[in-house]
Amino acid sequence: MNGLELHKLAARLYPICRSITGPGVRETLAILQETIPLTVESVPSGTPVFDWVVPNEWTVREAWLADRKGNRLVDFKNHNLHLLNYSEPFCGIVSRADLDAHLFSLPDQPDAIPYRTSYYRKEWGFCLTENQRASLTESEYEVSIDTELTAGVFNYGELLIPGRVQDEILISTHICHPSLANDNLSGIVVALETARRLLATPPNYSVRFVFVPGTIGAITWLARNQTKLSSIHHALVLTGLGVGNTFHYKQSRSGNAAIDRVTAHVLQTSGSRYQIEPFVPYGYDERQYNSPGILLDAGCLTRAPYGTYPEYHTSLDNLHFLQAEALEESTELVGSVITALGARQTFRNRFPFGEPQLGKRGLYAANPAENLTFLWILNLSDGTNSLDDIAARSGISLADLEVAARRLLDAGLIETAADFPCESAVNK
Repeated sequence: MNGLELHKLAARLYPICRSITGPGVRETLAILQETIPLTVESVPSGTPVFDWVVPNEWTVREAWLADRKGNRLVDFKNHNLHLLNYSEPFCGIVSRADLDAHLFSLPDQPDAIPYRTSYYRKEWGFCLTENQRASLTESEYEVSIDTELTAGVFNYGELLIPGRVQDEILISTHICHPSLANDNLSGIVVALETARRLLATPPNYSVRFVFVPGTIGAITWLARNQTKLSSIHHALVLTGLGVGNTFHYKQSRSGNAAIDRVTAHVLQTSGSRYQIEPFVPYGYDERQYNSPGILLDAGCLTRAPYGTYPEYHTSLDNLHFLQAEALEESTELVGSVITALGARQTFRNRFPFGEPQLGKRGLYAANPAENLTFLWILNLSDGTNSLDDIAARSGISLADLEVAARRLLDAGLIETAADFPCESAVNK
């Protein structure tokens, strides 16, 4: 899919009311399953996950605020940001003074609806523009919030694309936000298209994609998959990739992991504007993957860091704000990072005494340049040189070296060697 097609997919997903649980998450994952063979996992409410507990499932039927004549002034069906996300049910007549504590608006952005949540505390409320709030001048209003918080399930999506080796790259993106385009429909569609392309052209590394609700989703996935973590050598969180002309890469906790070095190199050679930022234990799910008991060396790639643009977590983060060109550029860059990480893999020549005979394996070519590509790989495959090292030494493009390495692997002339170890507490 090109940028326009990715934007079209985002437009299809945009109206869905997503949260950390509920039918909106399942509907979103079902749409993604139309493109990639995503496995949808269900975790019962009340399941302990490290220091957290999987919450009850939230369902919304309707929610509105009306004057005493029955005129609906704020209505969930007009924009799902109008309802405080995870609002508990409430119906009744409320005085204007009491209502005020349940209203959320932005005085400095009078035409924007804010995005607010109440996941872990009991509360009901409406989000509205400051102009709407100022128009509420009557003494009483009718409130109807028909929601349900019941024992149900928590859902997330997962896909493992096998590579030529079992070592993995983890790509994670959050799927819990309702009608917010850049944060994070952009991350969802970029991850989806990246997965689709890798299914068509298998990578060197295996790549695991997880589409999870923010915070509790990453924590739940980690708690349920501790035995898989030793295979994950690199991790990258994708979010906010649909606007702006500058890429922002937030480093892993170590600041010098392979994902940090490779992403920095890809950005340097991409021709795009970029900034490299140090790790802080706040932001998106990279903070979960970098927690001291996990340490998966996770970076975060975005084009608009959280809280740094006026549209952030408001109704202004809409489809008009989302840029098709940015979505396409972001997908290309993520693919380049995955390719470059695969190129960091090292190989060993299985026939190191002299050069092996290419002809009897159907590899000898009439084109001398093709044969030279094979010979460079064979000569430098001593377990210490990666493909990008060989590219730098030989002047041969990384793309040509990757094709040749696949053929040499298939012919049994080289084998994979140890990769950069993950400095993970799980591995230790």
